[in-house]
Amino acid sequence: MKINFSKDFLVKKDIKLKDFPTTYKGELTKSEGKKLLVVEKERLYDLQEKLYADGSQSLLIVLQAMDAAGKDSLIEHVMSGVNPQGCRVSSFKTPTSNDYAHDFLWRHYLELPRKGKIGIFNRSHYESVLVCKVHPEYNLNEKVWDDVSDFDQEFWNNRYQSIRNFEKHLANNGTKIIKLFLHVSPEEQKERFLDRINEDDKNWKFSSADMNERALWDDYQKAYEDAINETSKDYAPWYILPADKKWFTRMTACQIIIEALEDMNLEYPEISKEEEERLDIAKDKLTEEK
Repeated sequence: MKINFSKDFLVKKDIKLKDFPTTYKGELTKSEGKKLLVVEKERLYDLQEKLYADGSQSLLIVLQAMDAAGKDSLIEHVMSGVNPQGCRVSSFKTPTSNDYAHDFLWRHYLELPRKGKIGIFNRSHYESVLVCKVHPEYNLNEKVWDDVSDFDQEFWNNRYQSIRNFEKHLANNGTKIIKLFLHVSPEEQKERFLDRINEDDKNWKFSSADMNERALWDDYQKAYEDAINETSKDYAPWYILPADKKWFTRMTACQIIIEALEDMNLEYPEISKEEEERLDIAKDKLTEEK
């Protein structure tokens, strides 16, 4: 059974997040979904090997979501199917003083995947138009502006334009980009927060600051809507994935990644006639060994 859900979640025009489901209500069961993920991970492994062998392109996967939407577990369960030598995860925390001494895209350039490899941004350059839009005072750390009143619509439009230019440049130079927004409901986030509080091995994942950000839910939803609408392009599309059922999110994300790799028309390198002859000689020698 082939998973073919990704097109349902591709952003094709201006969207409202409230119009997108946070949970899957189809006929596929959790057990069936987990079995499908196992099969799809085998395809993912083969395609990643082909990406490495081809060596002409790279894949960048951008993950964004509200807290507790399942980004970390998605990476763990989906990307465990690839060779770790060909995949790198970059998690972006609060910028350092050195980061603030450069433009807001600088630290992300440093983590881009080289050709032949997959890069995953766990949070990304979009934080500069998400958390920094909800908390505009954070931008003052860049020491370019004097007051939050400087962050008007023109400021944000310039940021969106910078992101579009950045992603277009990457696409023009061999990096395929897919961006996944894990769309979790406030009700499911509440349950996951309670799990983190109640279970000793998950306490470390919860911070009192998480509650402060949860109180700004509507502000974050608007910031995500604006960012997605401004930057979902053919060369760097956004997908909005239901995230209340983690098994479904993982399965769908895996399929989207597979389709992205298949669209790259990857090829194993062809060897020359001379190299074929050298291989035949080597084969004969090995066969003759006692």
